[in-house]
Amino acid sequence: MESGPAIFAGMVFALFGAGLLTWTATRVRHGRPVAHGVSPVASATLASVAGVIALALGAWCLTRV
Repeated sequence: MESGPAIFAGMVFALFGAGLLTWTATRVRHGRPVAHGVSPVASATLASVAGVIALALGAWCLTRV
């Protein structure tokens, strides 16, 4: 019974992380800002780190099933 929430949380984290990394890579590749009013390097770095952390949390949740 407790595996349901772990699967749901793991999938949410994994989808969010993958989506954020894809979106960030697309913005950087096209030369568009990731966040307005912030250094392009800092915003791309922070978004990439957040995406990797979300993917890691998703993987951790899914290994606990």
